Amino acid sequence: MAEIHLERSGPIASVVIDRPPLNVLNLALLRELRQVLHDLDQDTGVDLVELRGAGERAFSAGVDVKDHTRAQVPEMLDLVHGVIRKLMSLRQPTVAVVDGVCLGGGCELASSCDLVLASEESLFATPEITVGCFPPVALARFSSQIGYHRAAEMILTGRRLSAREAESIGLVNRVVPRDQLGEALETLRSDLLDKSRAVLRITLRGLREIGLKELSAALDRSEEIYVQELLQTEDVEEGVQAFVEKRKPKWLHR
Repeated sequence: MAEIHLERSGPIASVVIDRPPLNVLNLALLRELRQVLHDLDQDTGVDLVELRGAGERAFSAGVDVKDHTRAQVPEMLDLVHGVIRKLMSLRQPTVAVVDGVCLGGGCELASSCDLVLASEESLFATPEITVGCFPPVALARFSSQIGYHRAAEMILTGRRLSAREAESIGLVNRVVPRDQLGEALETLRSDLLDKSRAVLRITLRGLREIGLKELSAALDRSEEIYVQELLQTEDVEEGVQAFVEKRKPKWLHR
């Protein structure tokens, strides 16, 4: 059963993550998402790509913790980073529409879109540290995106931010009440689709090339640290196991 749905309305393509209850990203879903984004990049009839989670509980609660094992991490990182790289290289502008929790890999995914629109009921966090991991994309990008100290707080503590807090630090563009999310999205669509497609795409390419010029190397280094250092610790397995068993981890600090 497909867990990524593509909805088309004229020049607008809406990509929906549909894996209830919290739209957790497993390996199969990430493969599907990567392919959908690849296809959209080739579609000359699409001028705007929107990314959302099904339902009102979550945009996405992140990558499936069960995929954080030593055996599966290399493929998991390859898929997540492949999706992020594809998302950031699309010819079309991208908008993340967030309603509900937006955690870990879900937060990294949303923040990799050009614009982020969120309901007031949304929550943002990168809580990987609580299960003995770190968020590789956030590690590579958040310092330049929201500032070092804010990035450090999110990554090192895993603290959850309200939508308004996320807006205040620049992680989100606009926050509106849930019942106004559709109206706000229509306004944003009009703001973008009213422009010259040719000029918008050239400007977008320049914006990304200049603004993200160090990202590829940073992401490679983040992945290297994850695989060569983090996965060698005993605590990384303890954190994942504790999460699966729904208990507090017993850190060995090594």
